[in-house]
Amino acid sequence: MPLWSGRPFRSPPVTHALATLVLTILLLPLVFGGSFAAAAEWQAVEQEKTYAISGASGPALYASIGERGPVVGGGRRTIAYTTFDLKWSRDYRPQPDGSCTLVSAKPWLTIIYNLPKPSQKLPEPAATNWKTFIDGMRRHEKVHGEHMKEMVDQIIATTVGVNVTDDPKCQKVRQAIQKPLSEASQEQRARSREFDRVEMSQGANVHQLILGLVNGG
Repeated sequence: MPLWSGRPFRSPPVTHALATLVLTILLLPLVFGGSFAAAAEWQAVEQEKTYAISGASGPALYASIGERGPVVGGGRRTIAYTTFDLKWSRDYRPQPDGSCTLVSAKPWLTIIYNLPKPSQKLPEPAATNWKTFIDGMRRHEKVHGEHMKEMVDQIIATTVGVNVTDDPKCQKVRQAIQKPLSEASQEQRARSREFDRVEMSQGANVHQLILGLVNGG
């Protein structure tokens, strides 16, 4: 279904969905002989995937997004969205006093930006208007990516160093880090929702990008 209704090309309601967070946290609770690199040394892998749309004008391209855009939470079609895959290796160390400490954690974070892409070369002025639109949407999604990176840094900061007494087999410490893990995830989701709320409000960035594409020809 189209991403607007009723008033074609003047003020299409923005239905860009919240960044969908496909959170695949794979815990590898192994006790390794050596420690991992410091948090500052990890790097995320960023990928861009596209879905094909058709049309030779701004209105036609936006209509194609409405027909072909991916369906995300709540069954709505969206223009673009960001997902991520997060895996961990954690180094749990039994201590001489019978406690256990998480001494280091190494993340593997892959961020995937999903964006529309015209299936044909565009004529002017559609080509220029499309570039402005998609560059703006890409910048929007990159902010979601930064939120995800900051979530990972928060997890490292709040879990590495956690020590649990009377845990010689390093079982209790794994449960002890679940609370900060959950808090970091919830904070990231809240930040993304608030960012989208501001960006998608009437007259704000995403709305202006859509109007520029649709009204630009």
